[in-house]
Formats: sequence, C-alpha cells, structure tokens
Amino acid sequence: MSLALAQFNDLSQEVAVSQLLICCTSSAWANKLAYARPFADVDALLANSDAIWHDVQTNEANLLEAFDGHPQIGNVASLKEKYRNTQDSAAHEQSGANDAADDVLEALAKGNQDYLDKFGFIFIVFATGKSAAQMLDLLLARLPNDRATELANAAAEQNKITRLRLSKLLGNA
Repeated sequence: MSLALAQFNDLSQEVAVSQLLICCTSSAWANKLAYARPFADVDALLANSDAIWHDVQTNEANLLEAFDGHPQIGNVASLKEKYRNTQDSAAHEQSGANDAADDVLEALAKGNQDYLDKFGFIFIVFATGKSAAQMLDLLLARLPNDRATELANAAAEQNKITRLRLSKLLGNA
C-alpha cells in the first residue's frame, strides 16, 4: 500500500503504527514515529525516523525485535532463485552479478547460519543492488567481529532498509 504523506499524517495512531511495522518491526520505533506526526515533508519524516531509531537502538531488545522482521537468508534453493533471476540485468551491471555460482550460494547459506550461531541474530545488510558474491564478502568481513560491533553494524543496516521501506510506503522510491 502506497500512501501520500498527507494520508499518512491523517491515519489513526493504530493504523499508522501497523503501516510503520511493515517498514521496521521495532514496536518502540513504530509507536514513537507514529506519535511524532504530522510531518511537513518526507525529509522531515526520515529525519524523525533516524532520530527515533538512534534512540531506540540503545535497547538491545528493540534491535532484536527489528531484526526478527527479516527472513533468514540460508536456504540454498531460495538463494538460487533470488540470484538467478538477475540474468536479464541492465547492461551497466557487472557481469559477475548475473549468475550466482552454486558454491557462492552454499557459502552464503553456511555463512548466514554461522553468523546466527555466533551472534544470536540473523545477518542484516542493506542488500539492494548487491550480488550474492558481494553479500558473501560482506558477511565474511563481519563474521570475525564481536557481538557489540555487529549489533551496531546491523542497526545501521536496519536503518538503511527502514529508510528505503518508508520511501516506498510513501511512493517515493
């Protein structure tokens, strides 16, 4: 459902929260952002979202609640489907992104499970425009981190994802 900002501003608190939970499943973030309405423009909404996310991410439970809203990338069959569908990519995209090799997909699935086992939450990354190999490189680079570092990394990535989803909700992406 795409809304105009004026429509979003006019929603009841309950309906606004339910729409925001589509963008990020942190109930603290969604409730605070819905309460902060009305917004003069999308930039004001995004700035408020950033500020509220910065505030609520200090509570690990809020982060984990947000992370739980993402599917785990770990099933090789679903990874194959996701990355094989890029064969008709635009000419400007790197040819390496056009066809993810089985070994890359299997390593990505294993890396995701290793990440979950180590940190207790799934690997969160702003995946838009990234190939399977790029995702694997990012995952492997972050896997040696400690949990506090990864909570911060995942929180930053979550915010990027949330901003994109907010823009889509309001028909701006």
